[in-house]
Amino acid sequence: MKVARSEVRRESNCDVHEDLSGTTEKQEKMAEDHRLARQIAEILDECRLSHAVHTRKLKELTAIRSTVPNDRFFPSFARAIKPLFDLSRRTPSSERAVRFVAAFAARFDENNAFACDAFLEEFLRFLLIGTNAAHRAARFRSCHIISEIIMRLPDDAEVSDEVWDEVIERMKHRLEDKVPTIRGFAVCALSRFASDTENSNIVELFLRNLSQEQNADIRKMIVLSLPPSNTTSSSVVESTLDVSESVRKAAYFVLGSKFPLQSLSIKLRTAVLQRGLSDRSPLVMKECFKMLKEEWLTKCCNQDPLVLLRYLDVETYESVGEAVMNALLKDGMVHLKEGQSIRQYLCKSEGSEGNCTSGIQLMEAEASLYWRTLCRHLQNEAQVKGSDAANTTGTEAVVYASEASEKNDLLETVLPETVSDYVGLVRAHLLAGSTYRFVSRQLLLLGAMLDFSDSTNRKVASSFVRELLLRPLEFDVDDDGNKIVMGDGVSLGGDRHWSSAVAELARKVYAAAGEFEASVSSVLKELIQPCRERTADFTQWMHCLAVAALLLENIESLRPLQGKNIEPSEMLHSLLLPGAKQAHLDVQRASTRCLCLFGLLERRPSGEIVQQLRLLFIDGPTPVSVMACMALVDLITWHGPAELDRAIDLDPEHSTSDTTNYSSVDSLNLENTGSTGVINLLHAAMEKDISCETNQSDYEENLHSILGEGFAKFLLWSEKYTSIPICSHHLFLRRLIILYFSDETKEMQRLTQCLSVFFEHYPALVPLHKGCVSKVFIPVMRSMWPGVYGNPGGSSTMVFRKRKLAVQASRFMLQMMQMPLFSKELEDEHSSDKSPKSHSLSAEPKLEIDCREGGLGIRIAAEVVNYSEKKTSAAKSYLAALCRIVVLIQFRSEEQEAIKCMRGFMHGMISAISNDKDLVKELNLMAARLRSLDLQSDQELPQDHAAAIFEKLGLDGNLKFESSVMPPVTPAPVSARTAPVRRRPRREALIDDEDDDEDDDAAATFEVPITPSVVNIRSQRASKTAAMSRMTAKANIHFSDDEEDDRDRSVLTSEDESDEGTE
Repeated sequence: MKVARSEVRRESNCDVHEDLSGTTEKQEKMAEDHRLARQIAEILDECRLSHAVHTRKLKELTAIRSTVPNDRFFPSFARAIKPLFDLSRRTPSSERAVRFVAAFAARFDENNAFACDAFLEEFLRFLLIGTNAAHRAARFRSCHIISEIIMRLPDDAEVSDEVWDEVIERMKHRLEDKVPTIRGFAVCALSRFASDTENSNIVELFLRNLSQEQNADIRKMIVLSLPPSNTTSSSVVESTLDVSESVRKAAYFVLGSKFPLQSLSIKLRTAVLQRGLSDRSPLVMKECFKMLKEEWLTKCCNQDPLVLLRYLDVETYESVGEAVMNALLKDGMVHLKEGQSIRQYLCKSEGSEGNCTSGIQLMEAEASLYWRTLCRHLQNEAQVKGSDAANTTGTEAVVYASEASEKNDLLETVLPETVSDYVGLVRAHLLAGSTYRFVSRQLLLLGAMLDFSDSTNRKVASSFVRELLLRPLEFDVDDDGNKIVMGDGVSLGGDRHWSSAVAELARKVYAAAGEFEASVSSVLKELIQPCRERTADFTQWMHCLAVAALLLENIESLRPLQGKNIEPSEMLHSLLLPGAKQAHLDVQRASTRCLCLFGLLERRPSGEIVQQLRLLFIDGPTPVSVMACMALVDLITWHGPAELDRAIDLDPEHSTSDTTNYSSVDSLNLENTGSTGVINLLHAAMEKDISCETNQSDYEENLHSILGEGFAKFLLWSEKYTSIPICSHHLFLRRLIILYFSDETKEMQRLTQCLSVFFEHYPALVPLHKGCVSKVFIPVMRSMWPGVYGNPGGSSTMVFRKRKLAVQASRFMLQMMQMPLFSKELEDEHSSDKSPKSHSLSAEPKLEIDCREGGLGIRIAAEVVNYSEKKTSAAKSYLAALCRIVVLIQFRSEEQEAIKCMRGFMHGMISAISNDKDLVKELNLMAARLRSLDLQSDQELPQDHAAAIFEKLGLDGNLKFESSVMPPVTPAPVSARTAPVRRRPRREALIDDEDDDEDDDAAATFEVPITPSVVNIRSQRASKTAAMSRMTAKANIHFSDDEEDDRDRSVLTSEDESDEGTE
């Protein structure tokens, strides 16, 4: 038994020794791991301080990894870098640490390749876990390190396809992250894989996010990451229109570095150059010119501007080719070779081949534009240097004069030697047919640089100009034998550019006083003879009218025509008025245009012109009516509407007294428009519905664009058109707003662009304009909201669309009311020596109630309270939409009567939308704010004061208004216990960490006074009211559709909205 006990004791001692030894080994291993992690952390701390030690520390950390098994090294490494994942700020020190970690992970050691690949793969798996973390800092840092590793990783890195696939999928998912910086790192990570054909879905994802991304930096990263292809080229070109300067600059960099000139279509090439060379940002212009000069001109065209112009199709995109040449000439990139000049096209050996006419070589379109812009540049340079020489003295003047002489000598060597040679060159291209029409026009513009002071040269040039004026219009003959005139039908040669070129050359040749008018009128007298004798066909009529238009466009008044070959009265009665009565449509259009030009040159418009234009506008064919509309708008702009009405013996006061008698031009004719002023006629046309017929769409767009632009001018310069009654301004403005927010006009680019500029300036000019916006608010909403006041409903989709447009219009009008004024007092103060503080205090003039937001609020409240029609779902949504605008209106403490008046409507408004609990709460909070602003809340608003306000705002006197304001509600007893402070939830940042701190600081210092609610029928606890006041008081007004869609969903849709359309 003793032996057995000793053996048991011995075995137990052995077990104890083994346990002790195992514990010791674990402790030693833990200590070793701790020491390793500490050593790695020390290396990271040193790398965090400076980039200079990175190379040395990389070698040191690589040596450590080679001596330690990966299963021990990686946990220590992960433990050492863990603090990085707790920092969401991009500080310089953390950025250096991240770059070092990424460089170490991507580093390849030839002596220990397997360990490097194993570590990289395990590290990527470790980071992928963090990309899906709920903690923002962990997601941010994981994506940051992954993107840095991928950008540094060599192409021959050995990583399993499974890991790469998982990395790509996780980064795709992170593209939808709500934090912009995380999305940016995801784009950087995926850009390495975008050029791989196996990952074509990455490019599709980039293109989709590019159109939806709100952050400019992310859009820039996406543009820089796009690979060159036919799919991406259009998206990169579209990015040249981005609102962000950095994105546009990046787009031009990508186009220059990744897309050769030949890979882009002509349309894309010209679009890129047209936008870039005229961009508002100098940096973008510089980047575009760098692309043009270094990539396209030097690498693709061998520094030959003519080759570059051939890639741009200058016949179609002349302005782009001219802008390119001007940019290259300004930079000194165009160099004339020896023997190069226009004279080389004049002399050609008899045995040569090619396009030749009478020993003249025909130019290409690119060459004609090249020589025209080059000669114009040399002429301008010579004039500038000559002016500098005249304005200076001494050696500097001699230098400038020498440079000017050098430029003039070079210009003389380039131009044809004689005027006869020049005329022969142009004639040769004219005889070559319509194919060389563009070249001929460029050569005509070139003629303005020649010297016609010699009588012989002037005689030759005068004969040539007369030949150009007498040159008949070009036309084709169809299968039925009918003539079809080429061109626009109203300009000489069928092209306004050709007419302008001929006029410029004629002005140069006939430089003496009165010589231009005498020469052109003599040609016109010769052309008008067949028209007088009624033997001319419609082509002769159009030719004669085109010459008349050229003459009228290039004189300043009709006085120079007195005593010439054809008098103004003779031109009017023998050509213009008879042409307007011709049966041919194009002749009527040309005559209408000439009547407008003639009327603009008169001191006062003649009654015959105004009457004829009114007749063509009302009863003429659609193209003629559009031209007559343009003529009337121009004459009103120049002479004023009163002068046009007096010209036909109309009293301006009576003719413009009622602008609502006619709803459409279709209802007007000569019998019932004798007393209708011209403004009323145009307004009736603007009220006409836009036609949806395909054959009328272009003309309707032109008509509404012209009228919209005209009435925008009349309203913007209302002080200059005093004959237009102020009481009619709101009618014009109402129609303009409806057109701006109409589905039918969204494709009318001219109209929308004009109105966008108009609405930006109109409410800020004078207080009267704000009053007009306030007055038009309710009529616009009544006209646009479907299902109310007789408006049609339609399908649920159509109803939703119409309601959304109406809501957008309401917010837009409120935004116009809140725009600051550009007052003259403010301008005077800025020009004085007052302090900025005094400027801000006295800049805002005192406004009447109808020009303030308070007046708009009362108008909306009166509409809600006094809505008398059936309360259908459309009516309920209409009233709710109005109430949602009311709660955004800001009342000021100085508007005491408006505040009391508004408080009188609050009970009625709450009752009208009582089914919408959220909106009721907002109205209660608004009532609380109004009570806090009311300095004498216990006093009633006198009835006479309320009536005066209603009269000022043009409201009906029989309104449901409670002047006594609702009695205050007895609040619940206040608890003695202090309310606990609620911990504010952590918010996800939208931009960057530094911005978050600023926002949090601002939120912490933002205070809103506690204003108890007194309007709700049942009592509410004061603490709840105060809390709701803090949440909604002084809320910023946003007019973005995306931000308000969720909020307005209940307003825009309803259960029985489709039923409404059938009611």
